[in-house]
Amino acid sequence: MGLTEEEKARLNDSKHKIQSVANSLAHIDPRKVPDFAEIEECLENADQSLREALNAKSGPDQPKSGKEGSDAPHL
Repeated sequence: MGLTEEEKARLNDSKHKIQSVANSLAHIDPRKVPDFAEIEECLENADQSLREALNAKSGPDQPKSGKEGSDAPHL
């Protein structure tokens, strides 16, 4: 079963918020924030996961987009 329009809107809103946070961090000296690289990586992973959810095909028999062993570039 695919996402409802409301779910898509919520995921899209969350994706934009994550991107906004990532853009804000780009203007901060990483040396001043503990675990800065890990925070950036977490934001990138969250953004990618939301993109995958939004782009997922409907139906339970569709393969999940490649978390395991995927070398696909990030969008």
